[in-house]
Amino acid sequence: MTETAAAATVDSFGLTDPGRLRDNNEDHFAIVTVSKSVAVSHTSLPPAALEHRFGTAGGQLFAVADGVGGRPEGDVASERAISALLNYVGRAAECFHGLDTNREHEILGKLEQTVHEVHDGLVKEYSGVTSKLPATTLTMLLLIWPRAYLVHVGDSRAYVRRRGRLQRLTRDQNMGEYMVSRGAWTDEQSARASTSATLSSAVGGSDIEPVVGLVDLEPGDSLLLCTDGLNKHVTDEQIAAALEQPTDAATTSRQLVNEALDGGGTDNVTVVVVRTALA
Repeated sequence: MTETAAAATVDSFGLTDPGRLRDNNEDHFAIVTVSKSVAVSHTSLPPAALEHRFGTAGGQLFAVADGVGGRPEGDVASERAISALLNYVGRAAECFHGLDTNREHEILGKLEQTVHEVHDGLVKEYSGVTSKLPATTLTMLLLIWPRAYLVHVGDSRAYVRRRGRLQRLTRDQNMGEYMVSRGAWTDEQSARASTSATLSSAVGGSDIEPVVGLVDLEPGDSLLLCTDGLNKHVTDEQIAAALEQPTDAATTSRQLVNEALDGGGTDNVTVVVVRTALA
């Protein structure tokens, strides 16, 4: 879907696939345009999750969520996380129109609060019912051009490509990254450790530590949000090469998912690609 945002056009597309080894897809994603009304352009959520009333505003929301494997109803957790963001966007839509920097802390605070509300709801509903609660990762960007507001939990990722350089905007919240950051492991030790991928933070998990931030974009920048089913099989170099190609967001999304499947497809894989250009 292509939208005009101030001095830039924004072309975005999302795609999810269960992968080659799993019958169930516990990933979800959403691309939401907030203008005179909110239009959900692509999503894997069921119709019931989209029954909201939306207000007036100007912005776009991009989100991916990955239900944690080995826990019950991971798809429920990922669905609820993204549905809650849609609810928030609907309730607060008017706040995005003419947003100034003095209110940025309010937007980020409300987004973080929404994530905590989903977490608390899962804990309350499933505590005492199952020993392991439904849990999910969540990575989202709220774009109010030219600024993108980021909220991140878990090991789904966000990237930006600018002027030929790919940069990761998120840091995986897992045991491997934690041990490396503490100086206890090297990158090589992290890559070999069987517990490296264990999440240290997740919505519905034993610990949750949302990370919030922002990035200013330029026309020509490309963004990628993805679940770990992509980066398990597709390197950052491959991602950079895909985003470098002069193709639309839909073509790039399909290319990246196909590369993950060709590389093994051992997990659900979801990508959201956003391309910007001068209007």
